[in-house]
Amino acid sequence: MEINKQIEKAKQGDQVAFTFLLDYYWNEVYGFMLKRTENETNAEDITIETFSKAFDKIATYNSEFQFNTWLIAIAKNVHIDLLRKKKSSLFVEITDEQDQQAYNIADTTPSAEDELITEQNLSQLLQFIKELKPHYQEVIQLRYFQEMSYQEIANKIDEPLSNVKIKLLRAKKLLAEIIQNKR
Repeated sequence: MEINKQIEKAKQGDQVAFTFLLDYYWNEVYGFMLKRTENETNAEDITIETFSKAFDKIATYNSEFQFNTWLIAIAKNVHIDLLRKKKSSLFVEITDEQDQQAYNIADTTPSAEDELITEQNLSQLLQFIKELKPHYQEVIQLRYFQEMSYQEIANKIDEPLSNVKIKLLRAKKLLAEIIQNKR
């Protein structure tokens, strides 16, 4: 089955497979968390954190279980942790060792989304970016206009590197969808 192939590729560190899994399961995990939290921002933050944890720990995924069941279990745990903390800050500090183990989702080859975004003229692109949620606008702005590295962005917005990578993947996908819908 296609999904199992993508999971195996992702276990080997394949960038395209990570992106495929993120796109394929995003709405299911997000929808599940939206029902539980009844808050779009919290649901989105938990979903980002869920994929971040899932990709860090994908080697431990047991194929006897459905992949979406595994993702939902991670999402539930992230949500429980959030409720336990009861702090305004969602993201836990992660150690340097964990940070170095963060999957290398920062592929340098431009994706289809990158190429579509690059083709736009600046004023048009800025209009499209304004349609994104503020936290997506921020990572796009820092990455493409201030040309910060993933690590610099992580330091600036005080979030783990893996979360920054997931947010950028998601932001680029949403931006590409906006561009295509306006064509």
